[in-house]
Amino acid sequence: MKQIEIYTDGACSGNPGPGGWAALLRFGEHERMISGGEANTTNNRMELQAAISGLLALKEPCQVKLYTDSQYVQKGMTEWMSGWQKKQFKNVKNPDLWQDLLNASKSHHVEWYWVRGHNGHAENERVDLAARQAAEPFGYPKNT
Repeated sequence: MKQIEIYTDGACSGNPGPGGWAALLRFGEHERMISGGEANTTNNRMELQAAISGLLALKEPCQVKLYTDSQYVQKGMTEWMSGWQKKQFKNVKNPDLWQDLLNASKSHHVEWYWVRGHNGHAENERVDLAARQAAEPFGYPKNT
């Protein structure tokens, strides 16, 4: 199984407001950045979309180390998911994206890691910038 690193981030100006997401996929020395945005979203939705999109970009089952600065995403997948599933996602915010993330992760062995955002972590800084840039066409302020 290929070993892949995925670094993700989401950005939003206002909550809700214009937002963007980005994922950096790394396989050995090869890297690929993907990103996107929406006009009216929330930061948590963009964080989730980054992880979903990163996993969906993989073409075969992989061993994945996924790094996020969102404790919402990391704890959601490592601590809260089993309880949410038992309750069929009742009273869970963003159930559509949580189910998408669960489905996107099923064919992979994913280890979820939290990194402190805006703390000099090189890959996190890169995806943060890419997420903000992806949101600009939707009204996200430049140079923020």
